[in-house]
Parts: sequence; C-alpha cells; structure tokens
Amino acid sequence: MQVYCIIGDERAYRAKSTAIFTTIFSRMGIKGIYVPFNVAPANLGQAIQSLRILNIAGANVTVPYKEAVIPYLDVLSEGANIIGAINTIVRNGNKLKGYNTNAIGFMDALTALGFDVEDKSAVVFGTGGMAKAVVFILNWLRTKTIFVSGRDEAEARKMVSRFGGEVLLLSELEGRSLPVHLIVNATSVSSPDESPEFNALIHSLDLPECELVMDLNYDRQQTFWQDMANDRRIMFADGLKPLAYQARRTFSLWTGLQLSADEFISALSP
Repeated sequence: MQVYCIIGDERAYRAKSTAIFTTIFSRMGIKGIYVPFNVAPANLGQAIQSLRILNIAGANVTVPYKEAVIPYLDVLSEGANIIGAINTIVRNGNKLKGYNTNAIGFMDALTALGFDVEDKSAVVFGTGGMAKAVVFILNWLRTKTIFVSGRDEAEARKMVSRFGGEVLLLSELEGRSLPVHLIVNATSVSSPDESPEFNALIHSLDLPECELVMDLNYDRQQTFWQDMANDRRIMFADGLKPLAYQARRTFSLWTGLQLSADEFISALSP
C-alpha cells in the first residue's frame, strides 16, 4: 500500500486532489491512498521530514506553502528551480525532489481550450507560487506582453525582474483600459464577499481585446471573474481543467504511468 498526501493549511481538506487521486488509484487498480494534511506554518519542516520517516510515496503542496517548502527539499527539477515554487514532491529513498506541474498543467489547459498565447498579451493577478508558474509558462509560450498585478508590489517587481513583463499597480487600475487578450486570476479571491473592492475594480476595467478570463480557483458559488466575463461576452474557464492537467503530470511523476487527460477530467465529475 502506497500513501500519498497533500500538505497545506485548512484548505487542503477542500482540495479536489483527494477525490481525483482516490478515483484514479481505484480505476487503475493501484493499492494507494491519498490524504490531506493541515500543517501549521511552524511545523512545515517537521511535516516534510515526516514524509521520509513515514515512507510517504509522494506529496502535493498547496497554498500557502508552495515556496516555503523549498528549503526542506533535497533537490528541485529544473523548472521548479526557475519558477521558485513547487506543488509536487517525489520521494526516492530518503531523497525528496520538488517539481512544479502547475505551469505545464496551465499550458495543457490553454491548449485544451484552443487558446494560443503566442504574440498576445496577458495580465496575471497575484504574486504567489501559482502566479509565478503562470508567468513563467506564459513567457515560455512567447506571450508578447505580460502584466503582473498584486497587493505585494515588491513581489510583483521581483517576478517581472525574474521572468519578464511589466508591473501594474492595483491602485492605478480602476477604470483603466487594458489591451490584453487573456486575464488570469492567480489570487485566492473570487467571490464578491471576499473582497468587494477587488470585485468593483475588476468590473470597472475596459477590456476591448480580451478573449479569455481564467480564474484558477474553483467550486465558488459566485465568482466576479465569471460575472465580468459573462457581462462582456468573453470566454471563461475556472481552475478545474488546470487542476486535472497538473494532476495528470503529477501522477506520471509518482507512478511512471501515462494516462489520458480525460481520466483526470472525469475524476472530477460528481
């Protein structure tokens, strides 16, 4: 029996990853279980050490630890090292290697949607680990112009210095015309009641060229990103497709098995 897990704060209990991998293990006849762990920040190092002690076969890492976990790992994949954030850990003996499947999962989701970002422009809201993965892959896909906007201006400036792009200050966005083709929400905020101010800001934007709004959150009863997209007749996608595609990549790293993306998308169905 192999044991896999997801490490995060209390949000780990709500992550769809548990349902995805439990379903996939069952379908494939794999003797494995997948469990969520709510870890306090002060205990993160001990939690990672426990992966070795308890012989956990592999782990996912979710908010808020995608960057904080790195010092406790033995090695990073090339992509994870460039991005500076990980979401997947593979254990080989006592060695723990960190990978970032968020970036490639996001790319796969764009492909599935038929959206080519080459020579187009995008704005990414957020400065955390997921935002870094998105900005990295957009640059790799030759997006012409990438704007980064978030509450942490210093972190936004570090991101554009590392990956390229331009900083957009939230304080300067109200009522502004943004000539972008793609909007990506990589913050944790989607519902109007979570931030009425952010809701009002997003609805105030003029988006004459926007073709796709992607909110990387999912399972929100109401999302102002979708409301805004619907009002403007812009294509909308939530975070379920990127989640399924990154899970597919993670599963391959853990097991060496290559499954179709449809297996993981269907695993999200009730």
